[in-house]
Amino acid sequence: MKFIEKNDVEKALDYPSLIKALKEAFINEIKVPSRLHYDFANPKEGVDSTLLLMPAWQEGVSVGTKILTVSPNNAKYNLPSISGLYILFDGHKGELQAVIDGKPLTSKRTAAASALASSYLSKEDSSSMLMVGTGALSAELIRAHSSVRDLKEIFIWGRDKNKAKKAAQSLENEFNIKVVDNIEDKICDVDIVSCATLSINPLIFGKNLKAGQHIDLVGAYKPDMREADDELIKNVDIYIDTNMAKKESGELKIPLENSVISENDIKADLFDLTRELKKGRDSNSQITLFKSVGHGLENLAAARLVYEKLTRS
Repeated sequence: MKFIEKNDVEKALDYPSLIKALKEAFINEIKVPSRLHYDFANPKEGVDSTLLLMPAWQEGVSVGTKILTVSPNNAKYNLPSISGLYILFDGHKGELQAVIDGKPLTSKRTAAASALASSYLSKEDSSSMLMVGTGALSAELIRAHSSVRDLKEIFIWGRDKNKAKKAAQSLENEFNIKVVDNIEDKICDVDIVSCATLSINPLIFGKNLKAGQHIDLVGAYKPDMREADDELIKNVDIYIDTNMAKKESGELKIPLENSVISENDIKADLFDLTRELKKGRDSNSQITLFKSVGHGLENLAAARLVYEKLTRS
């Protein structure tokens, strides 16, 4: 059994190979039962934390589950909001193969899913991106989107400008990246907007969009969380990773319950797109939106890729 730490996970999961592995996972028959999602009280913070268990298996090949916690207030302690690990078993004999650091695995596979969606939904000539949020996932989303589109300009915004500056500085050797004071300063100019925050209230608004944009919503993982307002949601073509996005995130759950949109307004999920059952972008003027909440098959695909690369080397 291997314990695979952060550095090895990051080295193994380059975006071209990870995006390919995710695409194959969505096409193949991987069994993913409903995740177990438990909110638990955190009295010292006054806001609930969350425990997630995400199992998946491919018959005769591999079995795995991710165990993680989400603590929304951890930024004030200079700690990541997500902590966890992935446990990978052989699918034939049930042998424990690896215990993998869950944080880089989660960040990488989440960003790769957004990039996979972007390959179907953003304009092929997209050259600019606004990143809303400064957590650990922001750097990975920038790298992932840049692996499928030739992004020449990156802008980043955060509630704390100092954190935005630090995030930009950490990427300045890789990208032409600048900090913006306000989301509105650049949102109407860029081709791709990616948002990864724990916001309860909308941060991006339909009134600021322009034709041809692609919106990537990664945060807002609870039913009461929103990153985009109703005007945005009802004026875009909506795509999701899986059907769980309709139930788990306020981004879609609230507009669906309030009849702002209907189920028919959701065009396709990643199963439909990767299996070529439905089309993605079909014009340069279309505004597309991808909402993800994560899926167990993504974790299994990423974990298996890490394990296979490290055992071959």
